[in-house]
Amino acid sequence: MSEVGEAPGKPRGMRTFLLIWFGQVVSILGSGLSAFALGVWTYRQTGSATALSLITLFSTVPNILLSPVAGALIDRWGRRSVLLLNNFGSGACTLVMAALYWAGVLQIWHVYLLVCASRCFNVFQLPAFSAATSQLVPRRQLVRANGMAQLGPVAGQTAAPILAAALMNVIGVGGVIFLDCSSFLFAALTLLLTRIPRPPVSSAGQEGRGSLLYESFYGWTYIRQRPGLLGLMLFFAFANYCLAVVQILVTPMVLSFGSPQVLGVVLTSGMTGALLGGITLSVWGQGRSLRRIPIILSFTLLQGTTLLLGGLRPSALLVGSALFVALFALPIIRGSNEAIWQSKIPQDLQGRVFAIRRMISGIAFPLAGASAGPLADVVFRPLLLPGGALAGSVGRVIGVGPGRGVGLMFMLFGVLTLVSVAVTYEVLPVRRVETQLPDVLYDEIPDRAMVGLL
Repeated sequence: MSEVGEAPGKPRGMRTFLLIWFGQVVSILGSGLSAFALGVWTYRQTGSATALSLITLFSTVPNILLSPVAGALIDRWGRRSVLLLNNFGSGACTLVMAALYWAGVLQIWHVYLLVCASRCFNVFQLPAFSAATSQLVPRRQLVRANGMAQLGPVAGQTAAPILAAALMNVIGVGGVIFLDCSSFLFAALTLLLTRIPRPPVSSAGQEGRGSLLYESFYGWTYIRQRPGLLGLMLFFAFANYCLAVVQILVTPMVLSFGSPQVLGVVLTSGMTGALLGGITLSVWGQGRSLRRIPIILSFTLLQGTTLLLGGLRPSALLVGSALFVALFALPIIRGSNEAIWQSKIPQDLQGRVFAIRRMISGIAFPLAGASAGPLADVVFRPLLLPGGALAGSVGRVIGVGPGRGVGLMFMLFGVLTLVSVAVTYEVLPVRRVETQLPDVLYDEIPDRAMVGLL
């Protein structure tokens, strides 16, 4: 499946990137539509929250188990080939699901199996697209491109529930799932209309060649040998965990003092912040040559501070504002981090390195899902109930009663985020990773076609 006829060369500019990016955004939106529709269908069929959570489990397990192999195959087969494999494979899975639904024989276990199979193909998407970005985009546009890459998932999460709810009334669950299939085919078409050059061969890439098993875990070897990248990856894994716990607990905290409508407004404010953060990075990142580590640490500091303040009072305005600022900072943090890895990792190793990085950072989300509920219900909730151990001390500051234990968790994970920033700043290899590791990207290429489009 290797790509032939494409000699290594300089990046082709934003035009090719934009075409592929647009296809991936449509694909992500389609996946969001079907995820919402399948969630509604599953709950209607079972009335079980456990059944819904199992869909999430089956959608996350492939990323944890298959990322190392996916990374090796990305570097072996080429970015375009594996992105096409993702689109055609995932599209086939959704088409089978739509056919089973229309035939009236779709069962819950079919959903679990096909979601898991689709995610086995989808595990290629993010590391392959990120690796392709550094080949297509000149260095001066890299932060801007990563800002746009952050916009795709946010736009999908924001628009998909509203669109899916409206479409389900017109074309039904099966029609929404079929739209997802069509979105994969559209993304594949954008790839067929473009070419992604082969990455130049590096000495590190040659060292990493061997059996599939050896190549699968070479990404970890490469990171482990570079303390700055290792520390940066672990910092992000911990920050992801803290933010994921808070995002999970927003729902019970807001519902402890507000209605579902109030919760909807709070969640919408968070997604609006994330959307504006992605837009800001897309515009502000153009042509910038600022150091990115100070940007990452500063915006993570802002994120931790707002989480700390968000737990102080049972106020929708306070929680919504905190969520807005925290998620506004998120695309800027992630996009800046992505640009560091893209500019420091040899291009013929990026598939393996990015897949390992995604796997380790991604572990934070199932860990947060598994720990957030028990921590809130068993540990923190009793502390701030009337007569609880902290009711007479902390309770005098942040209040006592339903939801205040979760408020304390907000504050605690905000503090932990701030501590992680302070610790990371003291780790010299991380603070100096941009100067100690050489860049591997071309400086820039002419790109008149995209002037003024954003």
